[in-house]
Amino acid sequence: MMLKNKTIVITGAAGGIGYSASKRFAKEGAFVVGLDVNEELCKKVEKELIDGGYKAKFIQCDISSKEAVNKAFDEIESLVKSLDGLYNNASVFLDGRDGKLGDIKSDIWHKILSINLNGMYYCTKRALPLLKTNGGAIVNTASSAGVTGIPECAAYTATKGATVTLTRSLAVDYGKYNIRTNCIAPAAILTDMVKASNLNNPAFNNDKFLEMVTPLRRWGTPEDIAAIACWLCSDDASYINGAIIRADGGITINGDVNR
Repeated sequence: MMLKNKTIVITGAAGGIGYSASKRFAKEGAFVVGLDVNEELCKKVEKELIDGGYKAKFIQCDISSKEAVNKAFDEIESLVKSLDGLYNNASVFLDGRDGKLGDIKSDIWHKILSINLNGMYYCTKRALPLLKTNGGAIVNTASSAGVTGIPECAAYTATKGATVTLTRSLAVDYGKYNIRTNCIAPAAILTDMVKASNLNNPAFNNDKFLEMVTPLRRWGTPEDIAAIACWLCSDDASYINGAIIRADGGITINGDVNR
């Protein structure tokens, strides 16, 4: 029960990595407050957790909207007086629409930034007063795109680089309140978003694909990332602050593994 009696908000909580995190956090004893843009999935996952004997509340919320985030956190504040954690998990990668900076349409640029960066800002700003009460943890989701060059996804890369540096700023600004801020930078995690983004990639379904990419020779799973986020929100990580954890099987440091 790593998160026993802790209340933690998870964004993008009803799908992909967020869904795995919601289940893992609940099993570890947390009261999971999930925010997700998909109302139907919110109801489904909330019921699944409650039926499993866990404590959960899911709220439909488009984090790219300041008004929606404020409304969601008003509801959260009616439920609890403080928070122990915020997992900024929600983000999007728009394959085929993101691209080289000179080719990206303005509306796509702003859509990606509004979710991946502004959404994190809105949620964190509202969570900070609740975290200050007893201290706690913020976990942000970056990507390998935030720590190394990734071609033809300039908007996504910009938001993930910003996530890395914002994590460091939060770590130094709010450490004195016993609020720890850390960042996970995943890569090659087999989620529905990754599958959808690679449907036109002939290498994607090739058994040899990951042997040429990651030293671990396998895809990462949403559960792999959820486990890291869970640990970062726990007291076992009480002296970890400002860390950028590359959860990528070694992709960003691999050199030539095709040997």
